[in-house]
Amino acid sequence: MDLDLRKAVIHNVKEDTQDQLKDTIVDAIQRGEEKMLPGLGVLFEVIWNHADTQEQKMMLETLEQGLSQA
Repeated sequence: MDLDLRKAVIHNVKEDTQDQLKDTIVDAIQRGEEKMLPGLGVLFEVIWNHADTQEQKMMLETLEQGLSQA
C-alpha cells in the first residue's frame, strides 16, 4: 500500500480557513491520540518550510522553553 501521508493531510486541510486550521490543531492536541501526531507533524513541516530564518529561530526557542517546562 503506497499512502502519501503528506499529500493526504495537505489535501484534507488545503482549503481550510485559519479558524478551521486552528480547530484542527487544538482538537488533535486535546484528544491526545497518537494517530493524530503524524498529521500535526505534516502541518509543522509546512510551517517550518515556509518560515524564514528568524521565524525558525523563534520556533526553536519556543520549543526549547516548552520542553524545559514539560
